[in-house]
Amino acid sequence: MFHAIAPEILERMHELERRDEADRTDGTPRLERLRQIPEETGRFIALWAASAPEGAVIEIGTSAGYSALWLSLACRATGRRLTTFELLANKAAMARQTFSRAGVDDLVTLVEGDFLDHAERIGPVGFCFLDAEKEAYAACYDAVVPLLVPGGLLVADNAINHRETLQEMIDAALGDERVDALVVPIGKGELVCRRRS
Repeated sequence: MFHAIAPEILERMHELERRDEADRTDGTPRLERLRQIPEETGRFIALWAASAPEGAVIEIGTSAGYSALWLSLACRATGRRLTTFELLANKAAMARQTFSRAGVDDLVTLVEGDFLDHAERIGPVGFCFLDAEKEAYAACYDAVVPLLVPGGLLVADNAINHRETLQEMIDAALGDERVDALVVPIGKGELVCRRRS
């Protein structure tokens, strides 16, 4: 996956990385910032997604599509498609541009709207990446875990840098007998949950 990333994907990744870095220092309002994952987290979730069992590959919180580009690498390698959900119209528009320019429209379906409004229609999930507004994490976790196939994976971003906000949800996941879970200190911290049989 990582040794043959198409030039158009790399170009868009680098553009988004530069914009994300600028957003953090130039006074861009919080909801307008990309607030995307770092590259190391992108590689991390791509490896997990490529190793996930059969089932839907979903992302909750698209932003401008950076993390979806990493997940598209896993989808291409495994013959799957990614469905990604974004609430904000301006971010969804940027993501559409990302997918078009990077040439991954054949791998990614963008749903503009609240994931929770669509969860019942998704079906069995092999992999989910959760990177939405932190206040929605617990509800998304509760919706996704029952959909995970045995061995299915849920990875939630910001488990360390937003630990205070997410602590209750993290504690619930670590104590949830339906999954094996741990927090991995990569990027901003990733809560990794694997559905038990």
